[in-house]
Amino acid sequence: MKKIAMLIAFQGFRDEEYIEPKKILEAAGHKVTTVSTAKGEARGKFRLTAQVDATVDEIAAADYDALTLVGGPGALEHLDTPRVHELFRNAEALGRVIGSICISPVVLAHAGLLKGKKVTCWPDGAAEVAKGGGRYTGADLEIDGKLITANGPLPAKKYGQALAEALK
Repeated sequence: MKKIAMLIAFQGFRDEEYIEPKKILEAAGHKVTTVSTAKGEARGKFRLTAQVDATVDEIAAADYDALTLVGGPGALEHLDTPRVHELFRNAEALGRVIGSICISPVVLAHAGLLKGKKVTCWPDGAAEVAKGGGRYTGADLEIDGKLITANGPLPAKKYGQALAEALK
């Protein structure tokens, strides 16, 4: 059993990008910890709510086999912070699997983690990804070493499967 931290915006995470990969990872026997900037019930863009298990200040990259970012309208507002950047830089330094979907690869770009990497994201984030040194492809899914990115809710299942595969 591997441990995965899924970081979501406390308000406005994208429902499918959270629930689809989470279901796939749990079905593969892994433990998913839902992490946000506050405790309590996080609200998705549509109807989904999620119980937050831990805040970004309470976790350490070393305690997880993978760290992932969920997209959605609240992702940049809530997760593009120095603390989240530090968590993902630590995860990369430790050789952990890193996942990021929709607009959230912009957070990794701002953390300096995309230089020379093949990356996809929601088209609105392409310029920021490129500014951060990422090679934006626009594909549904990109896997570059231990970095897995997807461009939005449609490939959420494929993204979850890629994360499960990377954790084998």
